[in-house]
Amino acid sequence: MDINAENYNNLANTDDGSCVYPPNWSEIAVGTWNLVPNCDDISVPLLGDISLNDQMPASVDVQSAGSGVLFIDFDGSQLDGTIDDNGNITVNPVTISIDATGTGIPVDVDVVGNGQITSENTGTMDFTFSGNISGLFPFSSDCAMILTK
Repeated sequence: MDINAENYNNLANTDDGSCVYPPNWSEIAVGTWNLVPNCDDISVPLLGDISLNDQMPASVDVQSAGSGVLFIDFDGSQLDGTIDDNGNITVNPVTISIDATGTGIPVDVDVVGNGQITSENTGTMDFTFSGNISGLFPFSSDCAMILTK
């Protein structure tokens, strides 16, 4: 009888307690997610190949502001995003600083991404990290990440 239920039946005239409701993906997304990154290496002349996998945090903390708005703590940098009614996540473009070269020197990196929460404990994210090392070497790296709780 409840129009918000996934199994809504407009012919029902008695509440038999069988309503099934869609998951609240904003609530499911909240918490600490472990990351398993698979990033493309960055090729930098004179330095060789640099693996971003080693620069990714082991986990991220996700908070919700309601209405599908998410805040993701990515190793001290905040990424803003949204999650829809199907668990699809969009991370808005932002510039963060990470040790992209592995030398201890932070580099400004542009980040954008999308993904999907597939259950209370699993999901995937695809990020693109791009920037410029020492103003001379532009780079871009795509990272596919598995999320688990």
